[in-house]
Amino acid sequence: MNFLAVIPCRYASTRLPGKPLLKIKGKTIIEHVFLGVSKSKKLNKIIIATDDKRIFDVAKKFGADVMMTSPKHATGTDRVAEVLVKQKTHFKGVLNIQGDEPLVDGECIDALIKPFLEKPDAVMSTLCAIIKKKDELKNPNVVKLVKDKNHKALYFSRFSLPYNRDAIANISHLKHIGLYGFKSDFLLKYKDFPQTELEKSESLEQLRALENGFPIYVETVNKEMMDVNTKEDLLKMTKLL
Repeated sequence: MNFLAVIPCRYASTRLPGKPLLKIKGKTIIEHVFLGVSKSKKLNKIIIATDDKRIFDVAKKFGADVMMTSPKHATGTDRVAEVLVKQKTHFKGVLNIQGDEPLVDGECIDALIKPFLEKPDAVMSTLCAIIKKKDELKNPNVVKLVKDKNHKALYFSRFSLPYNRDAIANISHLKHIGLYGFKSDFLLKYKDFPQTELEKSESLEQLRALENGFPIYVETVNKEMMDVNTKEDLLKMTKLL
């Protein structure tokens, strides 16, 4: 299978305007993401997708393949789909890599691709990590998930999953890492599915796939991951890098 990675990237942000172009250790956030994705051993192509000329120019300057996309897209998924349909090469799989995840690396990318190489029914994949900080369990901005023994997601929630009623020791809790892989033909159908009740309730787009009966394979990575949404996040990321 051949794989395309798309990094959707907008300039507008209510909490941290222009964040893709903010610099950490001399490089913009979007360049950190691009360089991390570039370490994958299984990708065939990487494209940054934006609707902003400033991001386009900066990405071109550091050598990325960039595409201007519609400013009307409601989600990054829609932006990724636009890039996919405009490709002359047919890609069997496409990855949606958030443009504010500077810690992403080749391990993450190859883990996203893994289910498509091993599972005949894989149409969608994502990542998780073990929660090590107790405060994250109560933080609604940290999305939690549970999966079955075959590594398929059972549910995603902003509340603690699973609920440890009897305070059993050594219960693992998993946090979602918001990177996604899709079979290309599935993505083009998925983007047109109407919003579902659970998706609206939790404000989690991936629940749309589960409610429609499509599996999401979840790979666990041993990494500290965080996106950058606020000035405080930017300071934390600077220390991590």
